[in-house]
Amino acid sequence: MERSCDLCGRRESDPARLLTWTTGVEHGRRKNFCTACSREHLRMMEGKLDSDQW
Repeated sequence: MERSCDLCGRRESDPARLLTWTTGVEHGRRKNFCTACSREHLRMMEGKLDSDQW
C-alpha cells in the first residue's frame, strides 16, 4: 500500500518505513504525515492543532 504525506507530498510504499509515519483524523478526514514532517511538527501535533494551522 502506498501512502503520501499530506504536508510535503512524499510517497512511501515500504511497510517497515510506514511504521514511522503519523496518522491523524482532522474534520473527519484521515491524514498521513511522513517521518520528517512528523518530527518537524511534533509540538503542534501534541497540542492537537489542525495541520492547516502549522
